[in-house]
This record gives sequence, C-alpha cells and structure tokens, in this order.
Amino acid sequence: MRIRNRQTAALTFRADEWAPAKAAVQALAVVRGWSLPDLDEQDMESAVKVLVTAAVKDGGRRVSVHLADQAEKILVVALSHQPGAAPEGEVFAALQALATVDSCGDDLADDGRRLWALLDATLRPRRTPRAG
Repeated sequence: MRIRNRQTAALTFRADEWAPAKAAVQALAVVRGWSLPDLDEQDMESAVKVLVTAAVKDGGRRVSVHLADQAEKILVVALSHQPGAAPEGEVFAALQALATVDSCGDDLADDGRRLWALLDATLRPRRTPRAG
C-alpha cells in the first residue's frame, strides 16, 4: 500500500491484549499534531481500538497502524501481518456506529490482512447509532 503527498505515520505494536489501548493513545498523539481542531477524538480512539483488536485476533506477532490525512479526513489502517479470516460483522457494525466514520473495509495482501476506516475530521453532530 502506498500513500503519498499527505501527512502519514506508521506505528508498530506487539499483538497482545494491550495493543488496542496503546495504539489509540499513540495514534491520537500523532493526529493531534495535524491541525484538525474538529476531529472527534472519541470516535478516532474507538475506531483505532476496534481495528487493532480485530488485527490482534488474526494471531500474528505484531500489528501496525498506518495513519494518513487528506482534505480533513483521516485514514486509519491496521495491518495484522498475518493472513486472517474475514472480520466478523460486529467489526464493521462497531465502526459504522461511529458518527465520523465515512467508510470502512478490509482486504488481504501479501503482507497480511488490512482493516481500515476513513474518518471525517470536520465538525458533525452526533447521530444515533444504527439499529443492528
């Protein structure tokens, strides 16, 4: 995967039970430096935790989180470095319930399974989560 001509960051974690919380804290620290004052930090933190938790479940030894911004949107990608099964429906349901998630998905590549979410960093009203 190549991301060019925008701010990016890559973070790596041991794939353990603490990875989601660590990833959320570090990802927020990075994105705070990108001058996005309307970013919903709660949604960002939740999205990172959901993505990293799913990547850890793939059973690899490490998980990497890749961040990029463009036009007031934040791309968050969690790479498991391990081929994994398709994520359970609750992964995407949890992401889609977040007010600022525009889209989400996954794909399988030679370097492992990638799960991603695209978050809108502009000010939005809170919405009621969709019924399952």
